[in-house]
Amino acid sequence: MTSGKVGTVYFPSPLRWSSLRAAAIAVLLLGLPLASSGAQAAGAPSQAHVYLVRGLLNVFSLGMDELAARLQRQGISASVHNHLAWASIADDAAAEYKSGRVKTIILVGHSSGATCLPDIVDRLSRQGVPVKLAIGLDSVFHTSLNGRVGRYINFYVANGAGTRVAKSRNFQGTLENVDVEAVPGVSHLTIDKNELIQQKVLAAIDAVALGGAGETRTEKKPQAVPGTTALPTSAKRAAN
Repeated sequence: MTSGKVGTVYFPSPLRWSSLRAAAIAVLLLGLPLASSGAQAAGAPSQAHVYLVRGLLNVFSLGMDELAARLQRQGISASVHNHLAWASIADDAAAEYKSGRVKTIILVGHSSGATCLPDIVDRLSRQGVPVKLAIGLDSVFHTSLNGRVGRYINFYVANGAGTRVAKSRNFQGTLENVDVEAVPGVSHLTIDKNELIQQKVLAAIDAVALGGAGETRTEKKPQAVPGTTALPTSAKRAAN
């Protein structure tokens, strides 16, 4: 009989399994593309501008600054603003659009910055200026959408301060309310800085600003009925 060492099989601890399971749920929840959205797309520079809006006191939403820096490295114009200046943001965006310098307007806001996004959308719509994409991160007040926006995504923490966004009768576009409470480490104060959330935000922006560069992998599309988006039960995602 030949002697030899018996191989050792390592089994992760229950705590490790729990962490892995939570991460898997988060990826399913967000439907993240497998490819990184960090590389600049080839071809002409983007004619999009992303307006990122900070929340309360202008100091608790530094994830907006991180996103702006990442977008600029991709060649996408981005600027960071105080939520109290929401009307000026809308008017500046309208002027840039009407001048022809910007062809695609994208809005991203956190906390109070997310709460004011519907107001920015409505003000732009009244000036005849379309918003291609708007992304809210955990709006702290109940809001409803008026006007026109191509796609509005509201990421919120259902067991925290965040709320869903509602449609008004005058709203034109697609609204998705996405509960991200299952994402590891996400809370009202961290949602804007969470890497998984930032990857999803960047992918959505790239898809419209870089002609699809952010969606380099094909995602499985869950079956849905009008007004809802099907996801794993644990994800608790819905579109309204």
